[in-house]
Amino acid sequence: MKIYVILLSMVLGTAQAQQQQQKPAGFHIEGYVKGISEKSFVSITDANKPTDTLARGFVKAGMFVLNGHVNEPSLIILNFSSAQKKFSLFIGNETVTINGDIENLSALQVKGSSSEADFMVFEQTFNNYFAQLNQLSQLSNSPDAASKRDSIGQAYQKVAMEIQSRVDNFIQQKKSSYVSPFVLVVVNQLSDDVFLLERRYNSLSPDVQQSVYGSYIREQIDNGKVGAIGTEATDFTQADTAGLPVSLSSFKGKYVLVDFWASWCKPCRMENPNVLSAYERFKAKNFTVLGVSLDRSRDAWIKAIQDDKLTWSQVSDLKFWNNAVAQQYRIQQIPQNFLIDPNGKIVGKNLRGTDLDSKLCALLGCN
Repeated sequence: MKIYVILLSMVLGTAQAQQQQQKPAGFHIEGYVKGISEKSFVSITDANKPTDTLARGFVKAGMFVLNGHVNEPSLIILNFSSAQKKFSLFIGNETVTINGDIENLSALQVKGSSSEADFMVFEQTFNNYFAQLNQLSQLSNSPDAASKRDSIGQAYQKVAMEIQSRVDNFIQQKKSSYVSPFVLVVVNQLSDDVFLLERRYNSLSPDVQQSVYGSYIREQIDNGKVGAIGTEATDFTQADTAGLPVSLSSFKGKYVLVDFWASWCKPCRMENPNVLSAYERFKAKNFTVLGVSLDRSRDAWIKAIQDDKLTWSQVSDLKFWNNAVAQQYRIQQIPQNFLIDPNGKIVGKNLRGTDLDSKLCALLGCN
């Protein structure tokens, strides 16, 4: 399954805009694909920007020729319009030949590109694991998933860990390949460890680091360090329900859970009883909670606080997703939280349900 094509739809904008250096030569593709209709239309499009056609041509005497240019080796899509089929390949400005059958595109033979050779290794190494993750994700959303949630989660983590191991092997063997930062983009969502991502990025060659995919990863690293475990929590001040300013720094000396939520967020409201339980259990042990709401209606915010019996400090600027603190901490989904120690260092994040209790027990004791 080409899950990576879907993931790469995020890799747009800034990273690509920064890559403007042009090379004088372009790519030249000669294709001999059995079964494609004579005079049918064949084209190459950018995988990140499907509306960007890089080359086009027509089948003549069973052959097509495509000439175009890419700024660097990257993922492109070969489109066979008459058959309504597509094929992914990873090439630079090279002379490439493609041979095969329209009825078996997965077996197409592509020669002349070192990047495509690396991409084939990527597919052979990872596609089966991606398929397993997809199956487990679908299973977790099935009607009978509740009784199997723990086993499904364990199976998912086992596959994810195997992927991570193979990523390290791939990167170490192909430090100068433009496919390597592409691999990091694809697997980026499987780990919150921004420092692991940075170590992998730093192992790449300078040219590859500056590629479109490399630039995107660099941006993710810089953003990921905001709120990363082991870093200092950045201070903020926002108004509470009475309109009085409350600063994170005023809680220094305590363990504080900065909890991002909203009255309109159903998963947040479902998680609130767990947060309340942890608060009641550990509030006498130098622990408290600071809620940051992404609400825009003051009345709805206050009502949710009262209905859910949230007795700890609550702040909001009522700017919805534009909440200043949420933007400061790069919040893109809720519920989300950060556990901060008495010295202001982040020691946990996204702790929900029993995970929050377990972490607090480890830090503060369970008795």
